[in-house]
Amino acid sequence: MRIAVSFILVFMALSGFSQKKAAYVSGKVIDENENPLPGVSITILGKEKGIVTSDSGTYRIKVPAEKAFALIFSFTGYRDEQKNFYLSESEEEQLTVKLDRSGKTLQAVIINNQKERTETGLVKINPKSTTTLPSATGGVEALIKILVGSNNELTSQYSVRGGNYDENLIYINDFEIYRPFLVSNAQQEGLSFINPELAKNISFYNGGFQAKYGDKISSVLDIQYKKPTTFGGSAYVSLLEQGFHFEGSSKNQKLTWLFGVRSKTNKDLLSSQEVKGNYVPSALDLQAFITYKLSNKLQLELLGILSGSKFTLIPESAQKSTAVFSPLFTADLALNIFFDGQEKDNYNTNLVGLSLNQVVNKRVKLKWMASHYGDNEKENYDITGAYFFGERDFDKTSSSYGQIVNPLGAGVYQNYARNSLNIDVYNISHKGNFDIGKHFIQWGAGVDHTIIREKLNEWEYQDSAEYSLPYNPNVLNLSRVLKSSTNLSIDKYSGYVQDNIRLGDSVRDVTLQVGARFNYNSLNHEFLVSPRAQLSYKPNWKKDIVLKAAAGIYDQPPFYREMRRYDGTVNTALKSQKSAQFVAGFDYNLSSGDRPMRITTEAYYKSLTDVDVYDIDNVRIQYYGNNNAKAYATGIETRIFTDLVKDAESWFSIGLSSTKENLNNDFYYTYKNAAGEIITSQATDQVVADSLKNNVGYVRRPTDRLLTLGLFLQDYLSTNKNFRVHLNLIYGSNMPYNIPNNVRYRNALIIEPYIRADIGFSALLLSEKSLRRSHSPFRSFDNIWASLEVFNLIDRANTISYQLIKDFANDTFSIPNRLTPRLINFKLLARF
Repeated sequence: MRIAVSFILVFMALSGFSQKKAAYVSGKVIDENENPLPGVSITILGKEKGIVTSDSGTYRIKVPAEKAFALIFSFTGYRDEQKNFYLSESEEEQLTVKLDRSGKTLQAVIINNQKERTETGLVKINPKSTTTLPSATGGVEALIKILVGSNNELTSQYSVRGGNYDENLIYINDFEIYRPFLVSNAQQEGLSFINPELAKNISFYNGGFQAKYGDKISSVLDIQYKKPTTFGGSAYVSLLEQGFHFEGSSKNQKLTWLFGVRSKTNKDLLSSQEVKGNYVPSALDLQAFITYKLSNKLQLELLGILSGSKFTLIPESAQKSTAVFSPLFTADLALNIFFDGQEKDNYNTNLVGLSLNQVVNKRVKLKWMASHYGDNEKENYDITGAYFFGERDFDKTSSSYGQIVNPLGAGVYQNYARNSLNIDVYNISHKGNFDIGKHFIQWGAGVDHTIIREKLNEWEYQDSAEYSLPYNPNVLNLSRVLKSSTNLSIDKYSGYVQDNIRLGDSVRDVTLQVGARFNYNSLNHEFLVSPRAQLSYKPNWKKDIVLKAAAGIYDQPPFYREMRRYDGTVNTALKSQKSAQFVAGFDYNLSSGDRPMRITTEAYYKSLTDVDVYDIDNVRIQYYGNNNAKAYATGIETRIFTDLVKDAESWFSIGLSSTKENLNNDFYYTYKNAAGEIITSQATDQVVADSLKNNVGYVRRPTDRLLTLGLFLQDYLSTNKNFRVHLNLIYGSNMPYNIPNNVRYRNALIIEPYIRADIGFSALLLSEKSLRRSHSPFRSFDNIWASLEVFNLIDRANTISYQLIKDFANDTFSIPNRLTPRLINFKLLARF
């Protein structure tokens, strides 16, 4: 009897249990920077017991079915998050939960990262901001240009603290990145080499960087791609660019993959420029980052990038005008050009990098790397332009409105090029670190083998008033000829050692970074050592301030561009450009009302020797190929980071700077002729008696700009956070423009101030994933955003360079080449 009763009770218990209907909720918990959060507590509202997330932030919890319930996600230092559900029997809801930090603090990328506060020149960039920024080029570089200034919205190139683009280092997962070298006009550029959808961390050093980074003299952009733990991705389409990416990992988390595809055609953007014609630009980019965990101590990483861009232009005509054409004229003057011919360019680059990460023990980590970078470029054009310029009639009531009514000159010019460039860079390197308490020692060494093969065949012909320039009655002269063939093989050996020392105590925090680099170049046989040091100090003050300073030597061994002279010859004996840099500043956290704020200020001075002088025409940097100058750059920069509204990061940047150079043997003579007039002659001219020698001294460098302003602002409706506005504004004061290949007339022209405002409006088309049912056709999407962007909101005709022409009297005039007018773009972005 007792056995029978026990059997019945067990049967009833099992029956009751089987009738309890169950469902599941699974997914991932992340922080505001999309980093996984391990150890997050997940409980059903009203229950005491629950689960915690794994080391990768993932979870799966059993929940009741066919009844309303709520899950509470809680973690120390973060606000609790509640999610409400009603699930059918056996249904499994997948949900990614983002936790916000508690207290009045900015995003971790701004305030809480102490590394950023203690390292001189470091600015951390939120990868998410790159997808919302309204910009014609987009990407990471568009954000950097707001920080450091810009004068060209069509390029991803940027100038930092008086340097040019060639002086900047770019890394993706510790592999150095290069861009095509033959690009001379920003409209020829394709995609940026960095895919922001794949980026996890973006660190930008605008000066005074550590010894562990390579041998350049301006800045470092350090990109780390993601190692995903769950499946996800994104897709976007706009009038200018399209792309998608997906990511994921195996169930045992040993294998992770990250793939991205992008394409770009800015035909609509280019067709609005002054030169009218048939533009056919296209660019395609494929990137992959794969990791495989061989063991708990060994992990393989593979980075692959394949990028190609084509640019075809069949120009038809151009109408240019300026109100400041010459000191002799005050009226609006204009230039009409009619073209014949075409341009066809191809730029193809690839990178394959393989690395092995080794964890020897808790204190020692090693990394072994091998990579190959390949570059194959072809530049072909043969374009003839017939021009006619003079005073244009702007009287709308006149029958000649829009026509040139007072001609001043006419002529023909022809530009021809058949250029090809192939570069292969093979690299083997090693780096490691050793953590021993207050000392964190880092070291590295590498070998680069570079092969450069180049063929240049480029010339320009100018005809004005029925004779060719330069004029010779017996010979047909070309105004510029460049013919060369180069084959170079260069070996570079480099390395570094650095100690990161933590001093002080919990009240007064002091960090010191001391290190040195070395490099040897087989081409010029230079062996250089570059010591560098950084110091930060957080005093025991009521105000949250970190003081920091840096000093060091920075060298830049010559590469392809620097060695090539104006005539196409290559100076293989060119020395490295050298720079001594000094930086001092502070980082201040404060609150303005209920909004947190961060202010960073840095003053810097750079002394440069063995300078290789250059001219900049659009994006083409043309060097003189000689160490024939000394220079300096000095200035002060201040940036303010804040949230104007919660979860809408904004910043404002202002910089004052000056950079000048003093060329060797840069002088001229003046003397009085028989009529008493003062005559100026070149240094190479035959000098008459009683002439006076004049040294030119310091002049502005091509990148010299007194004032730069940058604003990145985000806001949303107070009643609806799903409707947002994004604004970026850039102002840069005037810059000098040098007459190409003419040392005597450096700073002869001035490029007027650059003013650019872009605005974007975005709306969330798809609500939170947790609010959608499992049978929804959009079930797999996290969110979908639509954006309307207005480029060049104020429709300002910015100047990028000048075109020099002759009139009937053989006088030279300068016509500004303008950048893009106002343009509207539409973008659709979906994440899953």
